Amino acid sequence: MTDRAGTPAEPDPPAAEGTAAEGTAPDAPEQPRRRRHWLRWTALGVSLVVLAAAGVGWWFYRKLDGNITTDTTAAAELRAYEKERPPANVSAARNILLIGSDTRAGEGNRKYGKDEGTQRSDTTILLHLSAGKKSATAVSLPRDLMVTIPSCRKPDGTRTREQFAQFNWAFEFGGTACTIRTVEKLTGIRVDHHMVIDFRGFKKMVDAVDGVEVCLKEPVNDPAAKLKLPAGRQTLHGEQALGFVRARKSIGNGSDTERMDRQQQFLGALVSKVQSDGVLLNPTKLYPVLDAATKAITTDQGLDSLRDLYDLARSMRAIPTEKVQFLTVPRRPYTYNANRDELVQPAASQLFRQLREDRPVVVTPGDEKKDDAETGGDGADGKPDDADTPAPSVTPTFTGRNAAEGVCA
Repeated sequence: MTDRAGTPAEPDPPAAEGTAAEGTAPDAPEQPRRRRHWLRWTALGVSLVVLAAAGVGWWFYRKLDGNITTDTTAAAELRAYEKERPPANVSAARNILLIGSDTRAGEGNRKYGKDEGTQRSDTTILLHLSAGKKSATAVSLPRDLMVTIPSCRKPDGTRTREQFAQFNWAFEFGGTACTIRTVEKLTGIRVDHHMVIDFRGFKKMVDAVDGVEVCLKEPVNDPAAKLKLPAGRQTLHGEQALGFVRARKSIGNGSDTERMDRQQQFLGALVSKVQSDGVLLNPTKLYPVLDAATKAITTDQGLDSLRDLYDLARSMRAIPTEKVQFLTVPRRPYTYNANRDELVQPAASQLFRQLREDRPVVVTPGDEKKDDAETGGDGADGKPDDADTPAPSVTPTFTGRNAAEGVCA
């Protein structure tokens, strides 16, 4: 080899150890090649994990979605009487009827009594969710309230006659559809959706959130409710929780009024527990709650999917607990039978109008105002010169509580 001047060039130095001589493939590209291989395998592994997670997520979704029982018979009966029903809401507000069934049929319910093929609504609550997710108002309807029950279709296909009877007979006569029509006739409020839950479902919901805390002023021993509890602060689980909300004669003054108040306290505490970040943001806690909830309920076709229930739960989550309110419709002992109830007017009509028009309702603890039966629900003193209807700028006030108070408030 020569240089440009034709003189012999210096021989090329030998290749250093560890480097490639000219004409041979250098080792340097091996590092990028190994890195590319590693990245490919990493990407493949991540993809498989994502696909597996998606598959598991889809399996969970399908399982939870399949847990929900759809009530198709109520829809047909309600369509047949569409012309009699209140008009549908024009706003985004929704009204959901929550029904606790005392059926003895099915696994976990037989031990509460003999299954005679009938059921009544042990608890009925009209839940109003305001437009804009500003508030939720749950109104308890007494089981012994005297109301007009319309002619309803019975399970055997025959029909009952219209009659004046205690409210919870409607569920026995014609199930959910008959109860909805009775509520709509009573309140003038359109029921958009409904949910039915039995004893077993309630217990599973409480167990899924690891119990609900209550406070008792004195010990309870109620064989009929299968409940025996010491006094003081304690956490109730499934069977005890069911006994607590169903007990009547062994707690307090033994009235159904006090039992409804106790149910409202308990549900408020349950709502607070479910809304807590410890449940909603923890998949290991959230899944059992969802599994129990979806197995526990029977709903109309508008709420029979996990997506529908998720949207509902998200709406509830956006409402502050102090704006989740519980109250009982204003009532007093029925004139002709002290063991039954009747509405107090004009308080009941004021409450129904506020909900129907999606206007505010304010509740205060019972010790801050007189009983609704005495005040008329809005703080009036009951004198003849009181106006039946409050001024437009006045928001009616009723005895009740909110979810932020809890059972031990």
